[in-house]
Amino acid sequence: MFSKGLFALLMALVLGACARPAEVTPALWQVEGPQGQKAWLFGTIHALPAPVDWRSPKIDAALTASDRLVMEIAAIEDRAAIAKAFAQLDATPGLPPLAERVPADQRPGLAALLKREGVEADKLDRSESWAAALILAQMIQTRHGSDSDNGIDRAVARAMRGKPVEELEGAARQLALFDALPEEDQRQLLGFALAGADTAQTETARLARAWGSGDMAALEAESRTGMLADPELYEALLAGRNRAWSERLDSMLRGGARPFVAVGAMHLAGPQGLPALLDARGWKVTRIQ
Repeated sequence: MFSKGLFALLMALVLGACARPAEVTPALWQVEGPQGQKAWLFGTIHALPAPVDWRSPKIDAALTASDRLVMEIAAIEDRAAIAKAFAQLDATPGLPPLAERVPADQRPGLAALLKREGVEADKLDRSESWAAALILAQMIQTRHGSDSDNGIDRAVARAMRGKPVEELEGAARQLALFDALPEEDQRQLLGFALAGADTAQTETARLARAWGSGDMAALEAESRTGMLADPELYEALLAGRNRAWSERLDSMLRGGARPFVAVGAMHLAGPQGLPALLDARGWKVTRIQ
């Protein structure tokens, strides 16, 4: 009886340890001004295979000291609103079939992906190329186990519930960035989505490790690969947005706000990242985690 009881206890301890979320230490910056202004910049990741323990004493202190949450999309958990914004831009009549908008050597992969997901081959023919790229990327992400419900932006929103939330873009404006891309660039997005189908799990794991360890050098390197290696896409999807956000945050700080800013971690990396841009505007920016 003793040995069975001890075995049961040990198994309970082991299972309990396995059930606890993995601990991570994502990057966090503090921004300070000469008149006591303060803000915090926190890098998030939008989807993960499983929940993680992202909180720390420094993050908790920043969450408490801030007077508002600033995110890319304020209503990040309002899936219906995001879906509505997507639907308003997604479809255009008279487009060529989707298969004709991808390189010939990627058409078998597209057909296989749609078949595996149970999607009719012509289902996305009315979707603009950027929208089809996002839909395919979501299919691939889900198939490899990443779930936006485990995303840290959503976790931060839940942790800050009760405080005002401001958005830097909103779903409609964010999707409009893709919609405004030239068709050539939109088709590049399609190509990148399909090209990464077989390596998505490895790449997602690599990004998650870099984010979880606060490895900003690795994240900056990632921000120069794949679709972001194209200068026009890098400018439209990362650098240009960062400049607009830094201007907005500069105004908030000068107005006395104390925001906790939670955006995708790549937006904080390198000389085009928010910490560097705010530093160039004269704020004291210090990495504290």
